[in-house]
Amino acid sequence: MRLSMDEIVNAVCLHFAERKGVKPTDVEVQLQWDEDYGYTAEVWVLGRSQYIVEANLLEAIERYLFTEYGMRVYRDQIRLGLDEEIYADITE
Repeated sequence: MRLSMDEIVNAVCLHFAERKGVKPTDVEVQLQWDEDYGYTAEVWVLGRSQYIVEANLLEAIERYLFTEYGMRVYRDQIRLGLDEEIYADITE
């Protein structure tokens, strides 16, 4: 299974909305890849900015797969990749 960049953004939005007690529409996400830091994202919640690292992205994807697809997936089953955009491959 492969999650698109849009689904990863949705996963992060839903995850942070739940953690911060806001609506998913109050969360904005900008995914990034950097040679030094790997996969990261800048997340804005109600105008406040926060950077998250790959571990946080994987946590959001895990929760998203469980709540949206009913799949119990662990971090070692998720591989982030970069083609024209960031994606996540899920192995079972």
